[in-house]
Amino acid sequence: MNFTQVDVENMIEEQRTYYFTRATKDIEFRKKQLLILKETIKKYERDVEFLEEHDFVVDHARNLNAARQLLKQQRYHILLLDINLPDGSGYELCEWLRHEEGLDLPVLMLTARDTLDDKLKGFNSGTDDYLVKPFDFNELVVRVKALIKRSLGEVSSGRLQIHDLILDPARQQLTRAGQTIELPPIQFKLLKLLMRHSPKVLTKQEIIMELWGDAEPESDALRSHIYNLRKMVDKPFEQKLIHTISGVGLKIALEA
Repeated sequence: MNFTQVDVENMIEEQRTYYFTRATKDIEFRKKQLLILKETIKKYERDVEFLEEHDFVVDHARNLNAARQLLKQQRYHILLLDINLPDGSGYELCEWLRHEEGLDLPVLMLTARDTLDDKLKGFNSGTDDYLVKPFDFNELVVRVKALIKRSLGEVSSGRLQIHDLILDPARQQLTRAGQTIELPPIQFKLLKLLMRHSPKVLTKQEIIMELWGDAEPESDALRSHIYNLRKMVDKPFEQKLIHTISGVGLKIALEA
């Protein structure tokens, strides 16, 4: 993902405003700060590109207000958070996330501050992990995957079970009542998503975002996958597990 021209112009304007109103009007000083800003933009682009190469779908927020808007509008698996933001600090956003919004998505704080006090402040504000700059990109990916797995309850055996339906993500295996069921990859992913969130009802939009990200699927794609999933997972068995909640969405659960 590359920053748009508007993103770059907005960040530069914020930086200019900051140094005019809060710091010095020394021209050389401001030039130096703008060079630092440009390097920061390049670094973020590298971070995002590396994550996308590992099949993550990434949104970027350039300040606290933009981050709050995204977090209110979308469901995310993890938040990567820098402490230093143009209009505040990562600590503020983390506290807002935990205490005002009540969201429990994993937070990985990225910062050059490595003192014990800084780390304690981060953990007290609600962060789950702390990665000190400079860091290796591969370590970032490993930590992101570990935090997501932990939040989805896949830390131990990783197996998901609803009644006699057992899904093993590590082995990509699915059984019901001891019988092996073979599913296409997209339907396996759909079933895993429903089982992870059981007994919660997932909306159509939430499912589409998880399965396809920003790429819009064909109009009847989701309906076809749900139909085939029911055919394979429910139809041969007496107890039905997949339920459509009219006007709301889909869930998987054992109901009396």
